[in-house]
Amino acid sequence: MSAPSIPTALHGVASLTHLGVIQIEGEDASKFIQGQLTHDFALLGQDTARLAAFCNPKGRMQASFVGFKRPNGVILLVCSRDLLAATVKRLSMFVMRAKAKLSDASDQFQIFGLAGNATISGACHASPVWSKADFDAATLVTLYPADGVPRQLLVAPVGQDIPPGPTLSTALWAWGDVRSGVATLTLPVWEAFVPQMLNYESVGGVSFKKGCYPGQEVVARSQFRGTLKRRAFIAHCEASAAAGAEVFAADEATQPVGTVVQAAAAPGGGWDAILSLQLSAVSAGTLHLGAADGPVLQLLPLPYPLIEDI
Repeated sequence: MSAPSIPTALHGVASLTHLGVIQIEGEDASKFIQGQLTHDFALLGQDTARLAAFCNPKGRMQASFVGFKRPNGVILLVCSRDLLAATVKRLSMFVMRAKAKLSDASDQFQIFGLAGNATISGACHASPVWSKADFDAATLVTLYPADGVPRQLLVAPVGQDIPPGPTLSTALWAWGDVRSGVATLTLPVWEAFVPQMLNYESVGGVSFKKGCYPGQEVVARSQFRGTLKRRAFIAHCEASAAAGAEVFAADEATQPVGTVVQAAAAPGGGWDAILSLQLSAVSAGTLHLGAADGPVLQLLPLPYPLIEDI
């Protein structure tokens, strides 16, 4: 069994209707969100975006975002739509006296994924990951590539012209997301992971130099006291997979050793997935989907190095 490589067909423009936008307005917008998420928004400029998580007091992720500041100072957070309404409600509970207003602005924006030849050069193409550029009232963010294929996130006001390029199916974009190794949290895995269990500290999703936020002590302790026992990996399986499915080791039928975080059909057959796995199970033997005798999961190389020491 072997996983297919990224095809030349992974080029084009995908409409990402499964994502939504949280808008934060007001003179305290940066100060407020600085105290809620895992990355530093107080130092956020106009040329950089942030990958970040919103955690509960136990450090478990309740949502993940690609966040950035618009030229007018408004902050936008792009996240999975199935978590958006609950996330706005939870974040709003912490506003208190801050001059900041949160709202679901998904109906004001359209979100596109640009891949391969459809990426926009001269903006942030070939720029560092999470670099950001504004043009024509739209914002472009450089994402992690999928097996070397460049990828960008475009957030534009509703009614603005669709970027030129061939149409890329959402299924292929979702596969590229998995192959990039950077997971987006969705409802089936809500509150299942500390950010490092998804390698967020290694892909620019956690700052260990900023101040407090919900779950910060747990996140820091996991990093610096050697208590982290899970990491994210990419795997291929001939059977279909879905977020929230359990992963088992061949010699342990009763207790799962991991969870499917995100999965997508591979164009060459089978499914690829991001898994969060116990480190002790990675080298212990064969991994299986759903049960100890379920379909075999083949681990693939991670597309980025893990940060061992901050």
